[in-house]
Amino acid sequence: MKQSLQLKLGQQLAMTPQLQQAIRLLQLSSLELSIEVQQVLDSNMMLELEDDSELPDLGLDSLSSDTTTSEDLDGSREDWNGDGNAPEGGRESPEDWDSGVASTTEDIPQDLPIDIDWEDVFDSTLPQGAPQAPQEDYGDRESQVGTTETLREHLLWQLNLAPLSAADRKIGEAIIDAINEDGYLEATVEEIRDIVSVGEPQPFLSEEVTAVLRLVQMLEPAGVGARDLKECLLLQLKQLPPETPWREEARTLCEHHLTLLASRDYAQLGRRLDLATDDLRAVIALIRSLAPRPGGGFSATNPEYLIPDVFVRKIKGRWRVELNGETMPQLRINPYYANLVRRAANTDDNNALRTHLQEAKWFIKSLQSRSETLLRVANAIVERQRAFLEHGEEAMRPLILHDIADALGMHESTISRVTTRKYLYTPRGTFELKYFFSSHVGTSLGGEASSTAIRAVIRKLISAENGDKPLSDSIIASILSKQGVNVARRTVAKYREGMQIPPSNERKKLV
Repeated sequence: MKQSLQLKLGQQLAMTPQLQQAIRLLQLSSLELSIEVQQVLDSNMMLELEDDSELPDLGLDSLSSDTTTSEDLDGSREDWNGDGNAPEGGRESPEDWDSGVASTTEDIPQDLPIDIDWEDVFDSTLPQGAPQAPQEDYGDRESQVGTTETLREHLLWQLNLAPLSAADRKIGEAIIDAINEDGYLEATVEEIRDIVSVGEPQPFLSEEVTAVLRLVQMLEPAGVGARDLKECLLLQLKQLPPETPWREEARTLCEHHLTLLASRDYAQLGRRLDLATDDLRAVIALIRSLAPRPGGGFSATNPEYLIPDVFVRKIKGRWRVELNGETMPQLRINPYYANLVRRAANTDDNNALRTHLQEAKWFIKSLQSRSETLLRVANAIVERQRAFLEHGEEAMRPLILHDIADALGMHESTISRVTTRKYLYTPRGTFELKYFFSSHVGTSLGGEASSTAIRAVIRKLISAENGDKPLSDSIIASILSKQGVNVARRTVAKYREGMQIPPSNERKKLV
């Protein structure tokens, strides 16, 4: 084996900790970024929020003063020059920041009667000139928050109001536990009987379970406790008033001809029920007014709202892009702790402070880089999708990650990280940045059409179709071909299924 020396020239990208941190922050959503910032604030003493109105008690004489105003606090916090000295004109001590009036605790009696009223001790009227608390409309706020009561809790509450024996109540609770979120019973009568009979000296009978099940099926919401769709609809029809028009015909249809209704064979339905077209339409309308998922109105989770990262508005005829300041945390270096770092000292404490200071600077720089990159990418997207902002989805241009990466001189992976779980607020709604990227289909004129625009055209054609003769995928493909868009039938079917639109045979309506 012969040993030799060789020279080799090459390039290698070193992933420094700073670069890794910048890349990781770039792909975080606004919620994940806020959590990350809070964790860094908890672990690094050098960082603080710029809008933090409270400073720690540093024990400095320059922080105490007799008078101050909220405007002075907001303005003077920006006058720190990093040397640890406060600007001229003192400030109050932190203990006095909570109130601008003298304490009146000596006026409060030490011993109060047990049943004393609050108004007997403190005057309920505010001093003259004091600001009034804003009156909030709690009704609107409650309507925006989802209910926290689950279907199980709602059923148990009704069951506890019924005069039942201990055995029947045990069976009822077991039945309710076997009802899923949609309101359907997932266990058989025999399975519930075996469950409630465990530990009992004498097993329960199936007839007892069936009797309690009928009671549960009479609870609200109507149709709960059913074992299939037919039973669910029949339970709801049974609870309607007897004078409801077409109630009996609807019960007959659900009992014997539900399969024909699912296949939209209206001609056969009319012959089986001996009904004219208008009468059959009224019967079907009554059935459609029922709830196929009676438990769908109950949820244990509150709705989640999207917070846009970027806003785009049209100002004086031009589209302006700006970042959402609420999702961009404003951090700064704490001037007091930064002043403790002595460059000449080499103690362990000073080295730890210097390390925290350097990490804080890196983190702030990474946040700034994230904001600048997000703004650049959003500007580039808006520049290429102005037609969408002006005219809607049908004017969407084809766009891929490579187009933005090439325009900004970035890598495609960087564009992918920036556009993932970042949302853009537009006058047409809030969209994920990924939404503006789509594949393209060739046109007869040699151009390109965005797949998003094609989906919008397909949706528009289907919404305007004749309900008696819905458009098939082949017909839609031919219409698009006449408009200059070369798209195959299977492509139309793929786009239609992606929009969760049923095929033509399932879209047929009784006109």
